[in-house]
Amino acid sequence: MKYYPAFLNLKDKKAVVIGGGPVAERKARTLIKAGASVTVISPSLTEDLKKLRDKKKLEHIGRDFKKGDLKNAFLVIAATSSATANTEAARDARFLINVVDTPSEGNFIAPSIVKRGLLTIAVSTEGASPALSKAIRRELEKLYGKEFALYLKFVESVRKKAMKRIPDPKKREKFLKSFSSGKILTAIRGKGLNAVSGKISASLESTR
Repeated sequence: MKYYPAFLNLKDKKAVVIGGGPVAERKARTLIKAGASVTVISPSLTEDLKKLRDKKKLEHIGRDFKKGDLKNAFLVIAATSSATANTEAARDARFLINVVDTPSEGNFIAPSIVKRGLLTIAVSTEGASPALSKAIRRELEKLYGKEFALYLKFVESVRKKAMKRIPDPKKREKFLKSFSSGKILTAIRGKGLNAVSGKISASLESTR
């Protein structure tokens, strides 16, 4: 099966996680961070899922999944230890369904992710080797440290200023490209964030 890569806007969308174990916990946390309205269906929960429930971060239905639970659900993740329950969920889901243990039963898979502020890097082997995806993700985590989160936040503010201060479209485009190249990435790692951001700020001041 071939997959189409996409980043979803889950703000206030209903997402259902079936299962209450460690895998379900990880999935629920990611969905909550994405702004989804999360419901977990499971007779039992991990301690951390209980804490999220008690803090009103998610809704909990304390029983096994049954047909009809997925009504109006935009996204569903089946993460139970029961192959039968996972299959039933896959059949009942109307939109997006991920079956953790048997991805072929669903219509999307979740990639390994590196998150650095506004930067999100997703890695997928289309289910061929989840272990390799994780290994590549660990390499990327070393390659893109926390300084890139700070750099992107800086770049966002500079871009807004450039839109106002550089009226000429060609000059503006040239300036914006100047701090979005591979050389800049190397410079951040070699010279540090402060040196790079200072040079960009000075360049903006001298460009009209």
